[in-house]
Amino acid sequence: MRLRVEFTTEPFDLDEAPAHAVVGREIVTGAGLDAVDVGPFGNTAEGEGEKVLAAVDALLRRSLEAGATRVSLQVNVIARDGEDAT
Repeated sequence: MRLRVEFTTEPFDLDEAPAHAVVGREIVTGAGLDAVDVGPFGNTAEGEGEKVLAAVDALLRRSLEAGATRVSLQVNVIARDGEDAT
């Protein structure tokens, strides 16, 4: 199963990336996921299910430890060629 995760961490700081945001980005970029896209207000990544779930676990734990007061995330199943994701 392939999954896509979209997430943001708060609080926002427009002057400098907060530690929790940096940690979240480091986790998804270092997790061996495909199609990682990081941005100032949201991040997405996709890959094999187990890798995405492991990254989400680390993301939640480490970004909260680094000062996040909220982590908003969404995980979607991505259909493979010839498969139905519903």
